[in-house]
Amino acid sequence: MNRFFYSILLYLLFPLLVIYLAVRAIKSPGYRGRWGERFGLTSFNKSDLLIHSVSMGETLAAIPLIRAIQQAYPLLTITVTTTSPTGSAEVKKAFGDGVQHCYLPFDLPLCVGRFLKQVSPQCCIIMETELWPNLIHKASRSGIKLMLANARLSEKSAGQYQKQITLTQPMLQSLDSIAAQSQQAADRFIALGVNADKVEVCGSLKFDLTIADDKLEQAKALRQQWRSTTCPVWIAGSVHPGEFDAILASHRRLLSIFPDALLIMVPRHPEKFDAAATKISEAGFKLARRSLNESVDGATQVLLGDTMGELLTFYGAADQAFVGGTLIENGGHNPLEPAALGLPVFVGPHHWDFAEITALLNEAGALQVVSSAEELGNALVRNFEDKPAYQMASEAGLRVVEANKGALQHQFELACRLIDS
Repeated sequence: MNRFFYSILLYLLFPLLVIYLAVRAIKSPGYRGRWGERFGLTSFNKSDLLIHSVSMGETLAAIPLIRAIQQAYPLLTITVTTTSPTGSAEVKKAFGDGVQHCYLPFDLPLCVGRFLKQVSPQCCIIMETELWPNLIHKASRSGIKLMLANARLSEKSAGQYQKQITLTQPMLQSLDSIAAQSQQAADRFIALGVNADKVEVCGSLKFDLTIADDKLEQAKALRQQWRSTTCPVWIAGSVHPGEFDAILASHRRLLSIFPDALLIMVPRHPEKFDAAATKISEAGFKLARRSLNESVDGATQVLLGDTMGELLTFYGAADQAFVGGTLIENGGHNPLEPAALGLPVFVGPHHWDFAEITALLNEAGALQVVSSAEELGNALVRNFEDKPAYQMASEAGLRVVEANKGALQHQFELACRLIDS
């Protein structure tokens, strides 16, 4: 498939895009407004630099890079786009009116063309793997310099790109610079036809995360409020509906050995909060919901983290962490945040979106891959019973994060080259 047929297909699917937004709007209030932005119908001011940061995870990684650019180029005007309400909320919280913000339009030629004509950036930085053929084509034709920052490309994604090489190769070859997270990702980009001179291995911005002191203090206060340090507390972060049963079964196993244990369960998507609450109650656990400020006492067995923006704080209040999207075929979520807080980490076998990071943590002894609820439950018990093993895993995670810092400076220098050119 080439870009022409890709575009025709998108236009044919246009009614489904509207239905998709309507369904998401029913399930999540964040999708109920700003539809004009999704179709390039809203008016925007011109900007020197366009940065696309996708969703919450990519936005959190991008924030330090954007701040460094703002400090180095105080007169530079910046537009930051996302695709999700959670990413939008993070942009607004971090920058307020310091940047222009909107949703990136769907990759329909007319929508993308109108948006780029209005914003008219000189440079564009795209985070991770959020590559859209029409966006890249129209930006390149307009003379906009393009950088793919914090770029990751799993073996699975590379295989999918290869299957559609007539569509993906022109898109990849239009990029002026790629800041790859790993040598494996760099090699995959080059194998897909990218000039090796355009690719640099910079590491992952996610290793350069900075955890604010107030977050740590809040986490410590919550832990003291919920449980003493001698009581086991673990967290299942960014979990999906297909994982709820396994997480609760693992917790039941932990409770059989430690009756005072507490699980903090944080669904990935807000529209699944109520479904998670129902699942927990039906399983017979004593539940407290964070969104309702329900008290967590000694009888509480599961705290449902059904709020936005508190996951990092919840990690800080726990002793061990499971990172979701990995017991189902989703690709997983970032295991670095709990590791950076000294938590032994568990993931399921489907963690291809963070394969290199997972491998680093696993080889160091900071992370364990589990394939079932039984395996996860037994591993949690083992770490809570074996204090030296727990301490070794905790310290290993901290070492890995510290050893791999520096990506921010490297990618900032690449961004400066792009801007200066």
